[in-house]
Amino acid sequence: MTPRSVPQKLVDAGISVVHVFEPGDLGKLIEIHGIQNFQDYSFSPVHEAYCAQIAIDFILNPDAGRSKAWLAKKDGIVVGSVLICELPDDVAQLRLLFADKSVRGSGLGRWLTEDSVRYCREAGFKKVFLWTVDGLERAISIYTSLGFKLTDEKTQLVWGRESRELRFDLVLTQ
Repeated sequence: MTPRSVPQKLVDAGISVVHVFEPGDLGKLIEIHGIQNFQDYSFSPVHEAYCAQIAIDFILNPDAGRSKAWLAKKDGIVVGSVLICELPDDVAQLRLLFADKSVRGSGLGRWLTEDSVRYCREAGFKKVFLWTVDGLERAISIYTSLGFKLTDEKTQLVWGRESRELRFDLVLTQ
């Protein structure tokens, strides 16, 4: 697979992308998810713990296979992320897409999504899917512009409020 370089616009903004967690990255990743999603969407601390569990499971997975992380950093501090988690049957799940408020509008969220989907194609996955919640319009607009289709929804009490969870799928091979 050919590595795709970070767009010049992001480089000019001081953003770099790494694929390996370093000491402190996990804590900062969870902190920005927790604080920003509370401020933006009133998600409770349970959401922060949920994000932590996803990242911990990713890091501690002894058989990562084709799973891959994208950690966007500015001045050495995590400001964005996306994880691709390998599942059985050549299926991938996109998780923890996030761009901190300090870098929103830079195109980081779109680039992380595009690059992770490109990776899924090149790595031979048949499909990539994700779960999100109604109201995260910035992310949903990125997903749908890349061809993800809404395939399921459910309403439940999570993260301190009732939320409508939405599943989006993108078929990569026919």
